[in-house]
Amino acid sequence: MAQKILITGGSGFLGINLVRHLLAKGEADIRSLDLAPFDHPERDRIECLVGDIRDPAAVARAMQDVTWVVHTAAALPLYTKEDIYSTDIVGTRNLLVAAKAVGVERFVHISSTAVYGIPDHHTLLETDLLHGVGPYGEAKIAAEEECLKFRAQGMCVPIIRPKSFIGPERLGVFALFYDWAKDGHNFPMIGYGHNRYQLLDVEDLCESIWLCLTLDCQKVNDVFNIGAREFTTMREDYQAVLDEAGHGKRIIGFPARPLIWTLRILEALHLSPLYKWVYETACEDSFVSIEKAQRVLGYNPRHSNKDALIRNYCWYLANLHNFQHASGISHRVPWKQGILRFFKVFF
Repeated sequence: MAQKILITGGSGFLGINLVRHLLAKGEADIRSLDLAPFDHPERDRIECLVGDIRDPAAVARAMQDVTWVVHTAAALPLYTKEDIYSTDIVGTRNLLVAAKAVGVERFVHISSTAVYGIPDHHTLLETDLLHGVGPYGEAKIAAEEECLKFRAQGMCVPIIRPKSFIGPERLGVFALFYDWAKDGHNFPMIGYGHNRYQLLDVEDLCESIWLCLTLDCQKVNDVFNIGAREFTTMREDYQAVLDEAGHGKRIIGFPARPLIWTLRILEALHLSPLYKWVYETACEDSFVSIEKAQRVLGYNPRHSNKDALIRNYCWYLANLHNFQHASGISHRVPWKQGILRFFKVFF
């Protein structure tokens, strides 16, 4: 008999991809809990609940008869500090309390490699020091601490730290890049793109979640970095999308420090779509070791950085008519380009 699986944030980018992944596995008894209505074609194949993980009553209702939980819901960095803390910390605690009360067998928590902050070395291991940058990074660390408290009480709580992940349904800041590629523009880069910045295809992330749900509890009750195995430099990986677009355009690098200071000012004036974590780290190396996940889980990522970026870009082109005039602060809609739209004409 299929397990009853609760996916928090089921209407979001990771949520819908995980729903599809689980349905393909034959695990069809799925319940989604999200603030936003579940508006995907799969809505008739799952149970869809609208509710806030900050509301203990809504969480308790959603947790009834559940055997597995995958906690993907989170307030992203563009949200207010109050929303980030209440969602990512209090919401996680509410879910863990309710899960323990009904005897949930597995609680897979989706964290982030943002918990490592801006590191002074690479490659990053799961045992490295945690240092969150800004409210989002701080809240992700605190949410992991909540998970560890309940693991100490006997619960099976695997923690996954994914790199920035992309794929079908992912827009956000990547939509800015894809828009410039589509329209035949060169694309500016903070720094000269010689740094290595590991990404992750959402399909590979979903498979790592599946492994944490189904392998022996003693094996998976741990922390795992998840990312692409194959990646090169920022310049080379992102150039692959411009090559796919077919306009003969190139990545153009700029000195990092002056550009970062400019973006700080534009962000303070609410004229830029980029937040600190994006522009402060874009010119730095950023990659984690996935050796532990490979060794313990048998994790075997199928997609390189280039594969993931091109797959996401092709989905963007095929679905542009659905979101061409939409904008917001989630990963499922394009972020407003702000003053960067003005600079587009110069590239």
